[in-house]
Amino acid sequence: MTNYAEKKEPVLTAMQVQEIIPNRFPISFVDRVDEIIPGEKVVARKNVTINEEYFVGHFPGNPVMPGVLQVETMAQVGSIPLLSQPDFKNKIAYLAGLDDVKFRKNIVPGDVLEVTVEIVKLKKRMGIGKGTIRNEYGEVCSEALMTFIISEVDKID
Repeated sequence: MTNYAEKKEPVLTAMQVQEIIPNRFPISFVDRVDEIIPGEKVVARKNVTINEEYFVGHFPGNPVMPGVLQVETMAQVGSIPLLSQPDFKNKIAYLAGLDDVKFRKNIVPGDVLEVTVEIVKLKKRMGIGKGTIRNEYGEVCSEALMTFIISEVDKID
């Protein structure tokens, strides 16, 4: 787990992440990138706040981040090292498959998440990434093996 007290500046801010991936409010789940090795690995952060819209209904009186949004968070983070490579600049990475998805601990408002995705396979326009979300205590909250397809079409800003 990253020691946040030692971190001074992000490698990429939320605004810089938006230059790489197309996701915008209300479905943008990457607040900063702390480490990146293009084509190999990324470590990012998501700050979970009580004012996120999905907490209104999931669940009243017991807010929990939905599993599907945990997967979406890992997918957004996982697309960053792929789309940071020169060959894939200005492309879009689509989530094409999921395997071995596990939800181990509830994510609740106030959690600071460290999202790590390691690219375990990369071919032409396809990549496989192993994603893990940990809370600020280093506890694994969720994990998944994700398959990405890189679009042939440039993203539109």
